[in-house]
Amino acid sequence: MATEDTLVIHEIYTSIQGESTFAGLPCTFVRTTGCNLRCRWCDTTQAFSGGTRMTRVSVLAKALATGTKLVELTGGEPLLQPGVWTLMTELCDAGRTVLLETNGEADISPVDPRVHKIMDLKAPSSGEEGRMRWSNLGHITPRDEIKFVLANREDYTWMRDVIRVYSLSTRTPNLLAGTVFGELATRDLVRWVLEDALPVRVQIQMHKFIWAPHTQGV
Repeated sequence: MATEDTLVIHEIYTSIQGESTFAGLPCTFVRTTGCNLRCRWCDTTQAFSGGTRMTRVSVLAKALATGTKLVELTGGEPLLQPGVWTLMTELCDAGRTVLLETNGEADISPVDPRVHKIMDLKAPSSGEEGRMRWSNLGHITPRDEIKFVLANREDYTWMRDVIRVYSLSTRTPNLLAGTVFGELATRDLVRWVLEDALPVRVQIQMHKFIWAPHTQGV
């Protein structure tokens, strides 16, 4: 069986979307196994390994069977698995609104244009700032989202400078800024954003307030 016909899946579940401009909406999450980055503050290290190999057909069927209009491909890093590219197109063809959560290192240029790309830009505290594929910014459209996860003031200053240097607000109105849970107070981020009149959407990880912060499958 060809590699694009199977996927290694950590979990598939239905919950509400906890982040992004789609926050609060019912969503089916397809979490793939494996990631090529090791961010210091990663909250899904359980998806680095393990998982179950499934046919792409069965993954598609399970995602569609939940009935939610919104489906997110997340990880790990979904774009490491060849089958994800076809799966995203098949989900779009089935009438689903498809979100792709991606770490900013993998090439996003071949992603189906109907998919809403949510791409991280890794701040210095992540330890992976040097792994970013900056050329990906050329493939961000107004329907896509750029996400920053910040642990301290240095990260915030870095984000502010990146937004200005790369004129990110002209690429997409969806610039998301959130904090590493338990490390940076959201109220401090809000104060800095207001002081600088920065064109970002401050977000929290809703699921970590609804359930215990380390709960899986929610």
